[in-house]
Amino acid sequence: MTADAGDGRIHRLGARVLLLRPGAAGPEMLMVRGHDPHDVGRTFWFTPGGGLEPGETMRAAAVRELAEETGYVLEEDELVGPVWRRVALFDFASRPYTQSEEIYVGRVADAERRSRTAAEWTAIEQETIDELAWMSEADVRDAPIEVFPVALREPWAWFMEWDGETRDLGEVDE
Repeated sequence: MTADAGDGRIHRLGARVLLLRPGAAGPEMLMVRGHDPHDVGRTFWFTPGGGLEPGETMRAAAVRELAEETGYVLEEDELVGPVWRRVALFDFASRPYTQSEEIYVGRVADAERRSRTAAEWTAIEQETIDELAWMSEADVRDAPIEVFPVALREPWAWFMEWDGETRDLGEVDE
């Protein structure tokens, strides 16, 4: 759901998934590399996710967006969390956004993998998604481009062994 509250910003609710799998050197997370269509030189890594559709819950949006962007299908009850809440302030396609979002953890062992091709993406996904990649904690921390949410550059142990408390990252400008 999106709205313009008269301040020129697009205000919406969103949900994201930190999809994890075991890796040879430790856990890996599925990340999406994309770019801003109005600034193609600006590339960044981000987690699968996006805005809620009318009447949709955060969990429903998280699993829908994960499936749409990656082909990995989880049930809502297979998500852990939300591990984070935040309000992300960002610009995309020359428009300012305020997105209040929840971030969940999913495990690839619980997911069904469906074939998904770029031809099935929305027009904006086709235009802006460049790559899907499994990345280690070190890969994300040391990535030479922006990472969203930036908190993923910090150690992952706390959400790998989540204690049930949702962390509020507050309002972040990223």
